[in-house]
Amino acid sequence: MTAAAFAPAFAAPKPKTNKWLVTLSVTFGTLMGAIDSSIVNVALPHIRGAVGATVQEITWISTGYAVALVLVMPLTAFLARLFGQKRVYVSCLALFILGSALCGTAHSLTSLVVFRAFQGFGAGALQPTEQAILRQTFPPREQGMAMALFSMAVMLGPAVGPTLGGYIVDHYSWQWIFYINVPVGILGLTMVTTFVQEDEEIRLANRALAEEQRKNVDWWGIGLMCVGLSSLQYFLEEGQRDDWFQSRTITACFFVAIFTLAAFVIRELTARVPAVNLRLFKDPVFLSGTVLGGVMFAMLMANMFLLPLFMQELLGFTATQSGLALMPRVLVMMLFVPIVGKLYNRVSPRLFIGVGILCFMVSSYSLSHLTLESGSADIVSALLIQGFAFALLFVPLTTVALTSIPRHKMADATGLNSLVRQTGGAIGLALFATLLERYTVEAHADLSNHIVNTRPVVLSRLGMMEHGLMARGMDAVSAHTASLGAMAGTVARQAMVLAYDRTFIVSGVAFLFALPLLIFLKTVRAEGSAPELHLD
Repeated sequence: MTAAAFAPAFAAPKPKTNKWLVTLSVTFGTLMGAIDSSIVNVALPHIRGAVGATVQEITWISTGYAVALVLVMPLTAFLARLFGQKRVYVSCLALFILGSALCGTAHSLTSLVVFRAFQGFGAGALQPTEQAILRQTFPPREQGMAMALFSMAVMLGPAVGPTLGGYIVDHYSWQWIFYINVPVGILGLTMVTTFVQEDEEIRLANRALAEEQRKNVDWWGIGLMCVGLSSLQYFLEEGQRDDWFQSRTITACFFVAIFTLAAFVIRELTARVPAVNLRLFKDPVFLSGTVLGGVMFAMLMANMFLLPLFMQELLGFTATQSGLALMPRVLVMMLFVPIVGKLYNRVSPRLFIGVGILCFMVSSYSLSHLTLESGSADIVSALLIQGFAFALLFVPLTTVALTSIPRHKMADATGLNSLVRQTGGAIGLALFATLLERYTVEAHADLSNHIVNTRPVVLSRLGMMEHGLMARGMDAVSAHTASLGAMAGTVARQAMVLAYDRTFIVSGVAFLFALPLLIFLKTVRAEGSAPELHLD
C-alpha cells in the first residue's frame, strides 16, 4: 500500500469531535509559542541584571529560542509519521511547559539559554501541527474559516507579546513571563488529550510511510538542515549587533549556511525517503503562497519592531503607552480575520491579497509622514489600515497555499510554510534594523551639512538658546556649550525621524514587488467547496 492510495486532498472525513473544541484545544499551544517569541524582549534589561549578563550575552536568550524553533518546524511531519501527530503535539506542548517552568527558576545565563532552547524545541512543532490538524478537521467549504482561526493565534502572539510582557514586568517580576505559561499550557494539554483525536486515515497513511522512513532514515538530510538553519538563524539574529560582515563569526555563519543549505536541498531532492519533502515546492501555488506569506511576516515583524522604538525613543511614550497605541491594529485584525475567513469561498484570494498589499502600502505611506509632533491619533489611523491589510493577507495566503496539498502530506506542507514565515520574520527584522541604522547615519550627515555657524538661521537659533540659558543663571561659556549640545541633539533626533520615515516607505514599496506572484494563485471554484487549482 502506498500513500497515494489514500483519499484526495479535500475528502475530509466527518470529525469525531466538535471542531470548535478541537480548535480551542490546539490554539493554546500556538498562541503561547507565538507570544514567547516576542514577550521576552521587553524583560531583557531586568533579566540581564538578575543573571549578571552583558548586553551582548543576553541576546542569546532570544537567539537560542529562535534557533531551536526553526530546527523543529520542518521536521514536524517526519516526527508525526514516526510517533503520531497527536503524540508529537502533546509531547512538544509538555516540553514547552517544562521549559517555561525551568526558565522561571533559572539563576544563570547558561541555564536560562538552555531552558529557552527547551521552550523553542517544544514550540517548533505546535504551529505547523495545529495548522495541519485544523485543515484535516474542518470540511472543505470551511477551510477559510479554519485558517482564519489559525491566523488569529499566529498574528496575535507577536502583537500582544511586548505589551503583556511590559505589564507583567512592571507589576510583578520577569519570572512570571515564563510561569504564566504553565497553568495555561496545562489547560491546553488537558484539552488536547481529551478532545483531539488523530484522524484514522492520516494515521494509516503515516504508518505506511513510517515503515519506509525507518528503513531509510535521512540522517544526512537532518544533519545538514540543523547546521544550515542554525547558522542562518544566528546570522540573522546576531548580524546587526556584530556589524554583519565586519565580524568573522557572522561571515563564517553566512557561508556555512549557504553551502550546507544548498547541500541539504540537493540531498532532499535525491534521497529515497527525505526527512523534509521539498518536492512540495514544485507546486507553483504552494511556492508562491508560501513566499508571499514569508514576505508578509517580514513586514509584520519589521513594523512591530520599528513602531514601538519610534514611539518610545522619539515621542517619549512609555512601554505601556506604546503597547496601547498598537492595540487598534490587533483589534482590527481580530474583527476582520473571521469575516475574511467567512468570505473566502466567495471572493478570489488574489483579490484579497492584492487589496491587502495595496492597503499595507497606504499605511506605510501614512507612517512615513510621522514627525516629532505626531501623537497617538496619527499612529492609530495608519495602524487601522495596516490591521485591515494583514487581515486580508493572512487568511487567503495560508489557505490557498495549502489547497492542492494531499491530506497525508499536510504536515509536510505546514512545516515548510511555518518555517518560511518564521525565517521571513527574522529576515525582516534584520533587514529593516540595518536599514534604519544606515539611514540614520545618512540623514545625520545630510542635516549636519546644513548646520554650520555661517548660516544666519543657525546663529539666530543658537543665540536664542544661549540667551534663554543665561536668563536662568548660566554663565556665557556654559550657555554656549549647552546650546551646541542641544543643537546636536535636535539634529540627531531629526535624523532618526527621517530614517524611520524612509524605512517605513521602503517596507511598503518592497511589498509591492511581491504582487507578480499573484499570477500563480489561479483558482477554480467548485460549488460549496474549497478552490481547486489549475497549475499553469
